[in-house]
Amino acid sequence: MYSINIRYLLHLHGKKIAFLLALCFFGAISGKSQNFQAKDNYNFFDFQKKPYYFGITLGYNNSSFRAFRSREFLESDSISVVESLSGPGFNLGIVANLKIGDYFDLRFLPTLSFAERNLEYNRNSRDLRVALTTVESVFVEVPFQVRYKSAPFHDLRLFVIAGVKYAFDVASDSRTRQAETIVKISPSDFSFEYGAGIQFFFPYFIFSPEFKISHGIGNTLLFNDKLEESTVLEKVLSRTFTISFHFEG
Repeated sequence: MYSINIRYLLHLHGKKIAFLLALCFFGAISGKSQNFQAKDNYNFFDFQKKPYYFGITLGYNNSSFRAFRSREFLESDSISVVESLSGPGFNLGIVANLKIGDYFDLRFLPTLSFAERNLEYNRNSRDLRVALTTVESVFVEVPFQVRYKSAPFHDLRLFVIAGVKYAFDVASDSRTRQAETIVKISPSDFSFEYGAGIQFFFPYFIFSPEFKISHGIGNTLLFNDKLEESTVLEKVLSRTFTISFHFEG
């Protein structure tokens, strides 16, 4: 019960906490930027000379499925509703950034991502009206991104990103023992990603808060014709919203 409450609180307040942390950073950094403006000495110029740099990234994610119902769902007498519920998670990874001119970067961000996704089934049976299938995953993610940055304004730059990501669930083997009783999800997934953020230049590092949306482009459902929860689905796509904090230098 305790772990369920913690998971619920993370799900309910995770985005708010991340947003408040970002505001605190923005406020502190804005004061720094004003001081640098008065001195006419910007940290941006030091980092502009570097062809590449590295860093770490921390993040909060909110993951879910996009479930497409099959023809069997319309003919089913026992399952009336199938819907996806999002779950909270967090990311930890490293950043490798290669500059391509003054405005473009190539980025590689290998990440370890802990995620939770749920499928909820409403049954017509009196004995069991709601069944919840929870998929807890530990992903090794390999994203490649292109980043376009605006012209700098003192020690601040806006940017947008786009790219692709391959993810593999290293925790999928632990679910094989339950393969006949739960909906099976492929451990591999490819996604298209896009997002935006802000760079703040400090004397020794760059702080970059960023939000990102990932859309799975392949069906992750492993069909099981012996399991009704599987037959009522045609395909399942992944969806993830991530708030990240990059520290690079």
